[in-house]
Amino acid sequence: MRSRYSAYVEQQIPYLRTSLHPAHRSGYDEQSSRDWSKNSEWHSLEILKTTGGGPDDREGEVEFVVNFTRRGIAQKHHEVSTFAREEGAWYFVEGKEVGPKPVVREAAKQGRNDPCACGSGKKHKKCCGA
Repeated sequence: MRSRYSAYVEQQIPYLRTSLHPAHRSGYDEQSSRDWSKNSEWHSLEILKTTGGGPDDREGEVEFVVNFTRRGIAQKHHEVSTFAREEGAWYFVEGKEVGPKPVVREAAKQGRNDPCACGSGKKHKKCCGA
């Protein structure tokens, strides 16, 4: 994973194709990778979790976050990538973007038409929710 991140930072696009699993190279969009690499300012790679990928494993998974700036906007890319080892070399198989976690409220949501929690007897929308 670190070598692929470094390839984006250093704009080594041929390496990105070479490190891609041979079974997945047919759909590789080199121009898109080149554009992302060239037009981004790369800040950091944070490995959050790894599964497998040891000396005796044939598969591995890496969860990571990449921080970068593109068109003046700071961004984060959070992904879980799968890798496979063939003939001693590790290849990138696929990546699945991790979306934001849903917001979980600790307290019940105050509805607009519910009685106001302050005890005034008015509807929330006409009292503290105004």
